[in-house]
This record gives sequence, C-alpha cells and structure tokens, in this order.
Amino acid sequence: MGLSSAQVLVESLEKKSRILDEIIKENEAQETLLRQDELDLEALDVSADRMGELAEKLELLDEGFEAVYDRIREELIKNKSVYRGEIRRMQELIAEITEKVVGINAARMRNKLQAEKQFKKSRQQIGKATSKMKASQNYYNNMNRLNYVDPQFYDNKK
Repeated sequence: MGLSSAQVLVESLEKKSRILDEIIKENEAQETLLRQDELDLEALDVSADRMGELAEKLELLDEGFEAVYDRIREELIKNKSVYRGEIRRMQELIAEITEKVVGINAARMRNKLQAEKQFKKSRQQIGKATSKMKASQNYYNNMNRLNYVDPQFYDNKK
C-alpha cells in the first residue's frame, strides 16, 4: 500500500466537509424561504432538489471511503507511525464533519417546524377562503329566494 491510499481517505473526508458546507448554506437558504410571509413553493422545491443532489454526493463519498478504508485498514493499524500525519488529519476532519452534521440536523429540524407552521398557515387561509366562498354562495341563494313569490291562487287543500 502506498501513501496515496491514506491520502485518498483524507481527500474524501475533505470533499465531504465541503459538501456539508454547501448543505449548511442550502439549509440557511431554506430557512430564509420559510421565514417569508408568502411561501415560495417553487424556490423551496428547487432547494429541496439541490439538497437531494448533495445527499447523493455524500452517499457516494461515504461508500468510496468505506471501500478504501476496508482495503487499507489493517495496513493503517500496523503502521500507525508511518501514517501518523494522515491519521491525525482524518481524526480532525471526522471531528469537524461530526460537528457539521449535528448542526445540519438541528437546522433541518428548525426548518421542518417552520415548514409545518407555513403549511398550517396556508391550510387556514384556504379554509378561510372556502368559508368566505360558502358564505357568499349562501347569501346569493338567500337573496334569490327573497324575490320568489309562491303562487297566490294555488289550492293547498285536497
């Protein structure tokens, strides 16, 4: 095993950290969208698609990292002194990534709660509009009945 395999692991973790930074930015963009009075569903949809793409990239990086790590794990353990720098850098990156993931999860939960509030608000507005429409329809129907006069010469007896 060459030094390049350990460096591949470090580079993979660095890429993962950069993708997590992009996810953090996208979470902030979603938070801004969700805090607006009028929810822009199109922009939110685009943002959700972007998050999906970033999640797929993360998954691919994780799979690649696992494959390389499984292949070189024993070599890293046997020769810790040779790979001390790379191992220390990987530990730093893993700690950084873990911290970012915790922050991302917290932001996602906040965004989820804000989205639920927005959707509830939208449902209430739709309910109010429906209620107003029913009231208008009832008023219209009642007004039409006011002008209706029963036949005056109709015999109700049999």
